[in-house]
Formats: sequence, C-alpha cells, structure tokens
Amino acid sequence: MTTHLPKAPAYWSRDAIWPGIVAIGPMLPGTLAFGMAFGALCAQKNFTLAEVEVMMATVYGGLSQFVAVQSWPATLTPSTIATLALLTTTVNIRFFLMTASMRPWFGTLPAWQAYPAMLLVTDGGWLAAMRYREHGGANAWFYVAGGIVLYFVWLVSAIPGYLLAEQLSDPKKFGVDLAMPAFFAAMLVPAWKGPRRAIPWAVSGVVALTVHWLIPGYWFIIAGALCGALSAGLMDEPPPRPERAA
Repeated sequence: MTTHLPKAPAYWSRDAIWPGIVAIGPMLPGTLAFGMAFGALCAQKNFTLAEVEVMMATVYGGLSQFVAVQSWPATLTPSTIATLALLTTTVNIRFFLMTASMRPWFGTLPAWQAYPAMLLVTDGGWLAAMRYREHGGANAWFYVAGGIVLYFVWLVSAIPGYLLAEQLSDPKKFGVDLAMPAFFAAMLVPAWKGPRRAIPWAVSGVVALTVHWLIPGYWFIIAGALCGALSAGLMDEPPPRPERAA
C-alpha cells in the first residue's frame, strides 16, 4: 500500500540550504553547456558582453532567450519588439503551469515571500523541488537555495561561450546542441510514475510534433504543453487498493 505523506505548510529553515544545493548539482553541467552555447550565439549576432549579461540576469528564460536571439531583427521597431515578446511568452508559458503546481506549497507563505521565489523557477529546479515536496518536504529554502545557485551558474556561463565564440561557431562539433534535449530527456527519468501517468507525456509529444510539422514557428511548444496539461487534468485517479487484513 502506498503511503501518502502529509503536506505540511511552507516554512524557512537553513538546514535545507545545503540539501537544496546538492539536489540541483546534477543539473549544473547541462546549464553551463547551454549557457555557453547561448553566449556564443550572442557573439555571432554582434551583441556586446554587457548586453548578454543583462539579458542573462533579467530575462532568465533559457530556451526562450535562444528563440529571441535567433529571431532578433536588424532594426528594433514596436512591431518587432511585440513579436519578440510574443515568442518569449509562447516558449515560457510552461512556467505558468509550473508555478501553479507550486501554489499548494508556497501559497502558504506571505505574498512578499512566495512571489519573488517564483522568479527562480526553472525546469530543473522545479523538478527537484517537486520531488522533495512529494516526499513530504516543506522547507522553502530547499527550492530557493538550489534556484539561486542555478541562477548564478546561468549568469556566468555565457561569458566563456561569448569569449570562445569562434571555437563554438559550430555547436554540433562539440555536441553542445544536444545539451538541452539531453537535459529534458534526463528530467523524465526521475519523473516516471508508471505507464498510466506517462499518457500526458505521449499526448504532449504527439501534439507538439504534429503542430511543428503543420504550423511554422514555435506554436508547437504551447500546443504540446497545454494538451499535455489538459489530458492530465481529465484523467481520473485510479481507485485506492483495499488494505489487506493482517
């Protein structure tokens, strides 16, 4: 019989800082490689290093930054700025679902503590935090400490990539182009909870591939995310197994 641990309200205690950093550790190499690839891309697009670091510090969007820079127009106008904003929103819509899933935990904190913490949400950080929560954890420092470390690694990772842009002009040569796909694939392993719970993954993947084939642009990301979330919401939980008599 599966034991469901009680979900305690969030609280702050420094004894979860180090465990939170350790939990985020396996994600740092992929983050570093991805950030280096982004720095190299920005150098090829003639961004200054200062501009790159401002974007790394304020946007902190990962894949959406790649999409924005790859689509960067020669001249910025109100319409091109609006287009870039729409692209960024489309790619980052998954963070809306992630932060919503953390509300039962962080929603027990005051708003001035809960909402700033959501600025640190990333794919890897969210996964580590939710695994910790599923095992009954409630210490907010676990998520925040790992998120801060991940943020600073991302912030500095673009610098070597920018400075070594000529060597990284062909990301496939060093396998850097595989960093993000491999990272997301690795995220699925600890999230596996059986074939039934994987049905939304399949729905999301099929929809994303179909939309990518039919419609140009990045609409496949939002279509796959929304369809996967809807299919998960429509699924009924299996009835609990009756306890066996001792």
